[in-house]
Formats: sequence, structure tokens, C-alpha cells
Amino acid sequence: MTKADCGLVQQSSPKYRSRNYKWHLVWMIAGLVISVATSLINPIRIGAQTSSPPRVTVIAASGAQTISEGARTAAASLFGDRCAVCHGPNGDGKGPGAANLNPKPVDFRSRKWQRSVTDEKIAKAIVYGGPAVGLSSAMSANPDLEAQPSVVAALVEHIRSLANKRNR
Repeated sequence: MTKADCGLVQQSSPKYRSRNYKWHLVWMIAGLVISVATSLINPIRIGAQTSSPPRVTVIAASGAQTISEGARTAAASLFGDRCAVCHGPNGDGKGPGAANLNPKPVDFRSRKWQRSVTDEKIAKAIVYGGPAVGLSSAMSANPDLEAQPSVVAALVEHIRSLANKRNR
């Protein structure tokens, strides 16, 4: 009587077992390499994205911060120097630089636009420029304002106040 007749399973020879272990090891190493390569690539891609630091957008988005008169004065001056060129002094989107732009600058006086955008998005556009929020690349960034969250908050407040100055 043979081992197979008794119901005993025949063991595979050591030659085949070692080959199976080698393939398991090869696949395990391949998976490890792919996993490490993926983890190295993702931080590079994430790092390339522009994102605003929480302090600028949170301060600008929260009404809890008191905005000083100095910040409001600086914001009004900055709006006149940097924003009004395209958005116009009254925020209508018809500044002297707007004629050659496509798409045209947004009309800050539009109540529909005011409802569609958050304070955080406005602050991000101010500090990081249009491309950071999916707008025109013609809208340049203001990186100097990153360290001045109260001025950014005052600019957001100024832009919000333009909705009430619409000519009827």
C-alpha cells in the first residue's frame, strides 16, 4: 500500500518549495518598492500645490478678530494701488487695466458673486493670486501680505462692503 492509498498527502519536494518562496519574496519586495516609490512621489506633488496657511484664511474668515484702523487704512491704500487697476476704484471690474483682460475682472458689487464666494477664498486669492483659487493667472499674488493677516482681513471686509455701493 502506498502513501496515496492511505490518504496521506504527498509532500512536494524541497526543490519546488524553495522556488515558491523565492517568488513570494520577489513579489513582496516588488510591492515594497512600489509602496516606497508612491510615498516619495505623493509628497512632492502635494508640496507643489499652493495652499494658504491657516492663519491668513482663518483670521480673514472669522469675524472674531477686531480689525484696527491702521489695518483698514493700509487695506484701502493697497486696494487703490493693487486691486483698483483691474477691479476699478469702486469694485465694478472696469479699472483701466481691465480692458485687455480675458476673462474680465469680477464685479465686487455683484450680490450674486458676493454670495457665491467665501471670505477664505477671497483671502487666499489676495495672498496667493488668482491661480490659487482657480481664477485668472493675470491676478497676481501678494506674498508680502502673508505676514499681515489683519490687513488681509481688512481687504476682505473692504471687498464685502462694495456690495452695498452698487449703483441702481
